[in-house]
Amino acid sequence: MDLLKRYIPVLFLLTVVVIIQLVTHFTETTYYLTQLTMSAYYSVVVIGLCVLMGYGGQISLGHAGFFAIGGYLAGALTTHNLLSLQEHGLVSLLDKVGLLVDSTGLYGDTLLTVQPWAACIVAVLTAGVIALAIGGPILKLKGHYLAMATLGFGIIIYRIALASAYFGEADGISQVPGFQLFPGVELSGSFGARVSNYYIAWGMVVVAVILLLNLIHSRVGRALRSIHGAEEAANAMGVNTARYKLYIFVLSAVFAAIAGVFVTHYNGGIGPSEAGVMKSVRYVAIVAVGGMANIWGALIMGIVLNFLSLRGVFGSYDDAVFGVILVIIMLFAPEGILKINPWQKIKSLVALYRTQDKEESAIEN
Repeated sequence: MDLLKRYIPVLFLLTVVVIIQLVTHFTETTYYLTQLTMSAYYSVVVIGLCVLMGYGGQISLGHAGFFAIGGYLAGALTTHNLLSLQEHGLVSLLDKVGLLVDSTGLYGDTLLTVQPWAACIVAVLTAGVIALAIGGPILKLKGHYLAMATLGFGIIIYRIALASAYFGEADGISQVPGFQLFPGVELSGSFGARVSNYYIAWGMVVVAVILLLNLIHSRVGRALRSIHGAEEAANAMGVNTARYKLYIFVLSAVFAAIAGVFVTHYNGGIGPSEAGVMKSVRYVAIVAVGGMANIWGALIMGIVLNFLSLRGVFGSYDDAVFGVILVIIMLFAPEGILKINPWQKIKSLVALYRTQDKEESAIEN
């Protein structure tokens, strides 16, 4: 019964995904699928961060950095020509084992680049290793010290992306090829693959949600909840708090890196803005709106707010809107907007008004 209750929302999500695609098909509005696909990938970052913040009790303002590590490494490895190094030891070995592919460049020149699957694995592993390396020391910090440390990491990644010629400097990386996931299934931004890319993105979301639901209902999830509730008490009871915090930090970083890889192949490129500080603030704001310990709330808000942003609803005030949202939620709905009970709020305000009125009457008398 518990398993059925856990997975019914997943089945509902799949149903909604199919219905939306059919509606856009019959109403000839399939162009919405582009933004919905992008929103799905960004939501993978959001739900990973939701588990880190809501269950692990650790805030991160550097997840845009992990997203950029995945995207930039995947883009660089699949676009930089290794033909001139083909006879060198490592490149020759990679070519022999089938990890390099021949392709034709934009101007008809021959390219020798890393196979997308290999590039994806390298990018995700790199993000995981970096998260493991920095997670050990910075997760010993708490509160605003932890926030500042992760913010510093995000700024470092942003500056590297902006200043490195290998990563395209301010122009970023373009002409990233499609990513053939399986025979006949390719991740790319081509118009003809719009529907298949939509289902690829949402398939990733479903897999990520199932993994996280299983995690939070497991022994590890119970340990994380105990850490969030009272870390010192959990440590006294024998829970290895440092290890569990590190594990969940690495997992959320891997989620961000995978999303970065897929977005880069889908868009055919990536730019420094994806590693910007405001991207990390945006992810935190979305988690706060949805609820820091509410995967479904974070997912719903991630889809809605990212979709509106990608459609240009907020215009040039995009970053300002997410900043304002974060401030408002922290002040008036710290548990997330979906936890608000409007009727209860109204009753509380009415009761407060009546109490003040009675106190004023008693003073007058």
